[in-house]
Amino acid sequence: MVNLKFKYGSEVLTVNVPDEHFMGELLPYEKEGVPDVAREVERALDDPIKSKKVEEIARDKVRPGGKIVVLADDYTRGTPAYLMIPPILNRLNSVGIKDDQVKVIFATGTHRPTKPEEAKQLLGEEVLKRVKWQDHDCQASDLVSVGKTSYGNEVKINKEVADADLIIGTGNIGFHYYAGFGGGRKIILPGVSSKETINRNHGMLIDPKAVTGNLDGNPVHEDMMEAARLAGLDSIINLVKNGKGEVVRVVAGEFEAAHAEGVKIYDEMFRVKVKEKADIVICCAGGYPKDINLYQALKAIDNAKFLVKDGGVIIAALECREGIGHAVYTQWAVECKRDSIQETCKALTERIRTDFVMGGHKAYYVASVLQYSNIILVSSLDPKEVEEIYWMKPAKDLDEALKKAIEITGNDAKIIAMPLGGHTLPKVE
Repeated sequence: MVNLKFKYGSEVLTVNVPDEHFMGELLPYEKEGVPDVAREVERALDDPIKSKKVEEIARDKVRPGGKIVVLADDYTRGTPAYLMIPPILNRLNSVGIKDDQVKVIFATGTHRPTKPEEAKQLLGEEVLKRVKWQDHDCQASDLVSVGKTSYGNEVKINKEVADADLIIGTGNIGFHYYAGFGGGRKIILPGVSSKETINRNHGMLIDPKAVTGNLDGNPVHEDMMEAARLAGLDSIINLVKNGKGEVVRVVAGEFEAAHAEGVKIYDEMFRVKVKEKADIVICCAGGYPKDINLYQALKAIDNAKFLVKDGGVIIAALECREGIGHAVYTQWAVECKRDSIQETCKALTERIRTDFVMGGHKAYYVASVLQYSNIILVSSLDPKEVEEIYWMKPAKDLDEALKKAIEITGNDAKIIAMPLGGHTLPKVE
């Protein structure tokens, strides 16, 4: 027997798989974490990619008494901004800019506001003592239009960001299932953009090139890039982490070039080659906060879909301690449900094409997977709702889930584990 472990919220779930059924664990090609993260951050800031140093940009751009915004990921990303923001503040201080000229804005997009304890966890006590912070509100009345992209998307952004002399983005690079990769330009769109701007951008997710790990010709990505240019994003600093959460590289500088370098490093680790698909794929998102709600945790299922055979089963261990995470996801799941999953998927595709609303795309992704395979969900959600509203089969633990999966696929089922399913992209050769 092989004993497999999967992060589930703040806990670890285990399941035993017979040796003869086990094909292995799909794990990233790990790079070692840097021995001194603070030194690596300083190295990146000292050697920015295709850009002046952030303090030099500030000296050139910031007027006397002018304002600077530093953008930070919200709670769903879990990005340790406390590693990046203090050295940025110190460098700004070195050219005469005071801390009270700087504000941190959480790039929440359409997500809920940041709780005080979350802000403390993400920013650290030093930052909280030095500068003020606030959340972006995607439905605020004072959002500012900075122009239109070539896709016809009017880019409306946070007023404080639009009015700032200098905009610095912090973040974390990883796979994204329709933008291709996270990080970089996403700190503007969706980060500090209007709900309408976000919806217009995300409505292009049905394009065949808007898929995980692809930037080439991806309209969602290209629209985000144009939005960041229109907003005037001056500089970024992004972390690239391994599967253990250790920082392996920090990239900083001009947002397009620095992001591209980070993407290259991340892709080398997490796009993993595999010889064949499996009958059963067992995955998790990586624990809390990656599986804080179903809306966020579904990324693991979307990656696992590339590894499961048609007619096979994805077992997903996703705690979802905060429930579903988005009311529109539930609304669309209910309103677009038809007699078959194929008809349901068609209804969702048409609704995205004609009337996209942020959140509904999650129902589309689940329906897309269910057209070809089964999903068994181990979670804290109500089992009846999991099945009747969200179309997945519930299970109380991994043992029950595996038993159900084998009933579907047969006793000769071959099984692969994805313990880092939220950021491991299978490449079947």
